Amino acid sequence: MKTRIENSGPSTLVLIAALNEEEGIFHTLGEIREFVSEPSILVVDGRSVDGTAKIAEGLSAQVIFQKGLGKGDAVATALEHIRMLHPEYVVLIDADFTYPAEYLPHMIGILEENPSVGMVCGNRFNDHFHLRAMNNMFYFGNRLLALTHNLLNGVGLHDPLTGLRVVRGEILEDWKPKSKGFDIEVELNHLVERKGFGIVEIPIHYRQRLGEKKLKFRHGFTILKRILIESF
Repeated sequence: MKTRIENSGPSTLVLIAALNEEEGIFHTLGEIREFVSEPSILVVDGRSVDGTAKIAEGLSAQVIFQKGLGKGDAVATALEHIRMLHPEYVVLIDADFTYPAEYLPHMIGILEENPSVGMVCGNRFNDHFHLRAMNNMFYFGNRLLALTHNLLNGVGLHDPLTGLRVVRGEILEDWKPKSKGFDIEVELNHLVERKGFGIVEIPIHYRQRLGEKKLKFRHGFTILKRILIESF
C-alpha cells in the first residue's frame, strides 16, 4: 500500500474542504505529498478563524475562500476551479487527518484500469475498524444512515458517507450540487450512478481526528433528508 504516484501532474487534483483545521491540515497535506508526486492541491477554506489557510498556503496549496457555509457549498465553490483545470481524477479527502493518503495510489490505479468505474471510496467499516476512532453515537448513526441509503437506492455501499474518494473529473464537469452540508456525499453517490458508472470500495484504516469535530448529531437529519430526495 506504500506505492507512490509519480509524475501525476495536473491530471490529479486534491480537493480539501476545511474550517478551523489547523491541527490536522499540516499533517494531511504532508501525507498527501508523501504518496502523490507534485499534486495539485486546492483547499477551500470556510473562513477559518485559526491558521488553517496560512498553513495550507505555506505548504504550496492553492487556497480559495467560500462565501457560503458547509462542506457541500465548499465543493460547489471548488467545482468552478476544477472545470478550468480539467483534471482526470479528483481526490476528495478531509482535512482532519482521519483518512490515510497512502491509499490514493491504489484508488487511482483502480480507475485507470477500469473505465466503467467512476468513483473509488475508502471503506472505514472493515476488519481494521476500531470504535475508539469514532464516537459510539456517530458510529451507530452512520450505520443506520448507510442501511437507509442502501435500501432506498439499491447501491450496495458499506460506507456511503466516507470522506475519502477519488472521482473521474469528467463526472464533475457539469455537476451543480444541491447539498450545502455533510449530505454532499449522498448526492455524489447518486451522481456517479446516474452517469452510468460503477462505484468501488476498498478497505482503509480510519484514525481519530485532530481538532474539534464539525459533524453534529443534527446533521444526520440533513443527510437522511438528502437520501430521501435523491432516492425518490
